[in-house]
Amino acid sequence: MQPAHETLARGRSPFAAAFLSLLFPGLGHAFLGAYRRGLGFAAPVVLLGALIAGFAVRMEVPQLAGLAIQEWFLIGLFIANLALLVYRAYVIVDAWTIGRALEVRPAKHSAARQAGLISIAGLLAVLLVMSVAHVAVARYNLILSGTADCIFNPEADCEGQEAPGPGGSGSPQLTPEPSLGPTVTEPVVPAWDGRERLNILLIGADEQGGAHNTDTLITVSIDPQTNQIVMFQLPRDTVDVPLPPGPIQSTYGSVYGQKINSLFSATRGRPDWFPGRGNATGYHALKATLGELYGLDIKYYVEVNFEGFKKVVNALGGVTINVQIPVLDDNFPNPGGDGPGRRERLYIPAGIQHMNGEEALKYARSRKSTSDFDRGARQQRVLVSLRQQLDPGQVLRNIDALAAAVGESLRTDVPRGLVPQLLGLSEQIDTRSIRSVTFTPPFYQDEFLSSPRGYIIVPRVDRIRAAVREAFNIDPNFAEARDALLEEGAELWVLNGSGRTGEAARLSEYLSYLGLAATAPAQRPDTSGLTQTTVRAYNGAESQFPLTVEALRLVFGVEVEPVTDAAIRVDFVIITGGETPQLTPPPLP
Repeated sequence: MQPAHETLARGRSPFAAAFLSLLFPGLGHAFLGAYRRGLGFAAPVVLLGALIAGFAVRMEVPQLAGLAIQEWFLIGLFIANLALLVYRAYVIVDAWTIGRALEVRPAKHSAARQAGLISIAGLLAVLLVMSVAHVAVARYNLILSGTADCIFNPEADCEGQEAPGPGGSGSPQLTPEPSLGPTVTEPVVPAWDGRERLNILLIGADEQGGAHNTDTLITVSIDPQTNQIVMFQLPRDTVDVPLPPGPIQSTYGSVYGQKINSLFSATRGRPDWFPGRGNATGYHALKATLGELYGLDIKYYVEVNFEGFKKVVNALGGVTINVQIPVLDDNFPNPGGDGPGRRERLYIPAGIQHMNGEEALKYARSRKSTSDFDRGARQQRVLVSLRQQLDPGQVLRNIDALAAAVGESLRTDVPRGLVPQLLGLSEQIDTRSIRSVTFTPPFYQDEFLSSPRGYIIVPRVDRIRAAVREAFNIDPNFAEARDALLEEGAELWVLNGSGRTGEAARLSEYLSYLGLAATAPAQRPDTSGLTQTTVRAYNGAESQFPLTVEALRLVFGVEVEPVTDAAIRVDFVIITGGETPQLTPPPLP
């Protein structure tokens, strides 16, 4: 086989020609002197590579990652990989065939036959090596396709059960109550246009003991015009959350009287209350109910169960977190432990800590030794740290484990086609500017340590909605200072020493607005000889809460007096006087 108008090099190894064609199509032909034929084989590959490179350089890495999960892309990749396999095999065989035709063979028939067998074996070895890469691409293609189908199709049977919740076969399905009315029609949700504020509900689900409690509820609100993000978190013990208008109110009334982490289980499988079937009704209920509380249109949800979260963090190589407040929990649940109560002592010191999946989950979930505010802040800190430290190389090295963990534990109704746009938007956002608001007592909720419903917190809906409305307008310096005071967590009493009606209540409202846990108990202080505001710090509070001390000094213009009195259980007491400024929080927007 001699291409026309070309002078070929005789006596060159057909195996070498095949091997060079393995490295790049046409290279083996050039080795044999068939330059035009080699150029013809190389040109399509060069042109295709240039086209792909030109397309890729116009996109950010997150957008490319989002493209990689599109169904049309995965199908196209499978077909292109198969076509390239056939093309490369043809080029290799063609180069080998030309080389064999030009080969100088031994005179003896036996020697020629042996050389021929060796040459064929070499060709087969080259074809085998070439096919390995394409088989690997096909395998990862199937992995991504299966994982994406599990994530984006809530009804996908990924673990051998119908319509599983996150967690696969370990997630027991509740038997839905019989429908009490007609099925609610699935609403047509307009696709996000890339300009309006986008709200996505992040759900962390605890499925231990056969339950499906949505213990973490973070609504991420994104303003694409300014690339700002605010995260709103509602504690799991919140009760009396306003329900959206509709059939569910005929059963529960205008508010959901149970803890918010049970709403999913209460509404799952109720198509007469919310659209969809199976788990979809529970997700729609959470989006609609939190949207009613916040005054937001929550378009999509993303849910991950806690077991899956551990696997994802491990597959990513762990996460490094700046632990700002030590975590000490002598009663942390340990389902796999021995002994009464199956509990363990958990201690995480302050400072930079690198955590595996189990350690990160414990850090995010512990709630015994720190406030609910700190717990919510820790959960958000884990998410932001993972976002900052995401390493594409680590992802590729552990794609099998990561795909398995994500496929088993992650569910969302975000449209696949929107993912590249969302990932591209995330790349433009400075994670240092992400604000977090956790709706905890005393400013945003009223706390009841013991009630007929157990420990509960009741939302102050007007304040929560006001915070959501002003989230992108508030002075970031004020927001940062208020969050710092909330996290410090000092407790204050405001006592009316001036005799002006309602002064203590108004002042406690103002201090709460600043982020201080202030209340106005109905008791009259001893005001002998007092004319100006008196601020007292009890039992070492002046050292324990330095931010609070500085805030009170700035507000009232007086120095804080340290006092030791074991009978006082509060950290600070403010006694108003004749010269106390008349301060009130700004009106709700």
